[in-house]
Parts: sequence; structure tokens; C-alpha cells
Amino acid sequence: MADKKRFEGSDHYVATDDLRVAVNAAIALERPLLVKGEPGTGKTMLALEIARSLGMPIIEWHIKSTTKAHQGLYEYDAVARLRDGQLGEERAKDIRNYVKKGKLWEAFTATERPVLLIDEIDKADIEFPNDLLQELDRMEFYVYETDETIKAKVRPVVIITSNNEKELPDAFLRRCFFHFIKFPDDVTMNAIIDVHFPGIKKRLVSEALATFYKMRDVPGLKKKPSTSELLDWLKLLMSEDIDVETLREKNPNKLVPPLHGALLKNEQDIQLFERLAFLARRENG
Repeated sequence: MADKKRFEGSDHYVATDDLRVAVNAAIALERPLLVKGEPGTGKTMLALEIARSLGMPIIEWHIKSTTKAHQGLYEYDAVARLRDGQLGEERAKDIRNYVKKGKLWEAFTATERPVLLIDEIDKADIEFPNDLLQELDRMEFYVYETDETIKAKVRPVVIITSNNEKELPDAFLRRCFFHFIKFPDDVTMNAIIDVHFPGIKKRLVSEALATFYKMRDVPGLKKKPSTSELLDWLKLLMSEDIDVETLREKNPNKLVPPLHGALLKNEQDIQLFERLAFLARRENG
């Protein structure tokens, strides 16, 4: 039975209208919500806020390049059982002592409907999503070692995030409700900043955003600064008491903004801005 609660965003998270529609549609359809977007656009935070605002427990499964689908179900430690058996340990008689529950097992056996976050699914190999199809469809799986079927008491709200670094299989996509988080425009970004820094000086925000968006538009930038990095930068600007005039300064020697280490995260991009500054100085004689 679909949950009657609706996600409307929160005081801690700015949700656009289309994002709210996507979340509530996925909850109503009882399908996984696949959220794609640039790193740092709030995909992981979305799952946390859905859980918080709807009063649901959150179960987080953060995917790595080495993660296998079966680890989300369970893992059986046969080596440990064999060792304990050779040592005469009493616990070796019960195989259940060596079955480690995965995040899907936790979600399926939760006493109240949880939010299950499968974070950065595109980090795993291409077979990973396909290996979870049946479990996410049927909301159950079989444990061979103990000869039991683990079946979801209530269907969890499943939020799957992807940084769009690789394509996901069509069979997997068909089972999801999809939403792409666009990079925030100026209006949305101002709302996000207000949530994180209430009372921040508007002139500082205006100049910082102008600088930030110009940086993102520089051709050849290897890694565009993200929303989360902008928030870090603003925090530093305030703590270091950087004034608006310093940000507004158009000196060709200072094309790289103050405290740029919060925004530019590799030497190629820093060198790109230094080259631009050099060219600007030449043009100005």
C-alpha cells in the first residue's frame, strides 16, 4: 500500500517543484527513484531529508567500485565458521552466526517503512544494477545457507543516486522513476544559500554568485565547482571577513578568486586560470 505522506521539501532542503513531483510519484508508484545529477547537487542529502521530513528511518548503502550486489543482501563467512569449528567453538554449530545481514535485508525486515538510499550506483560495475533487479522487483530474496526467504514487511522508499559517470542498463532503468537534478539557477541557488546561511549579506552573495557562475562557464575547466563547494567557499569568505570589493575587483592579476581552494580542486584548473590571468595582463599592456 502506497504511503499517504507527501514530500514537500523542508527548512533544511530546497526542493524544486519538479523534484517534489518526482519524489511523491516514486512513493505512490512504489518504484525506486533514480536521481542523477552533477556531484554536489544534493542527491544524497535528498534521501536524508525525505526520511527526516516524512518521519522514516534511513538505511544508507554507499556503493564503491568493489561493491557487489550480493553484499546488499547478505554475506556468509565460511572461513570463519571453519576456523571456529576446528577450534571447537560452540557458535560454529549455528550457521546463522556467520551470515552478515546486508542493507537490503535491514530494509526488508524493518518494523516501520524505511527510506533505503543506494548511493552512487554508477561507481559499481555494469552488472551491479542488473543483479538487484529481482530483489527490488519482488522485495524478497532467498538465503541458501539458512534455507529461508527474506521478504519485505513493507516496501521501503528506495532512492538511488548516480553521478551520471556511466550508463545504467535499460532493464534497470525501466523499473525506476527517473529525475535529473539540474544545476541550480540563480534564484534556486539564492534560496539554498538562505537555508544554510540565514542573514548573510546580500551583496556578498550577489558578487560571490557572479564569480561562481563565471568560473563554471570558463571553457576547458576540468571540474566545475559544485553547489556544496560554493557553500564551503561562502563559509570561508565569511569566516575570513572577505569584503565585497575584494570579490568585485577586476584586476587581471587576480582572476583566481580569493580562497579558490574551496572551488578549484585540481592543478590543471588552477593553471588554466593563471594562463587566463597572464593573457589578460598581456592584453592590458
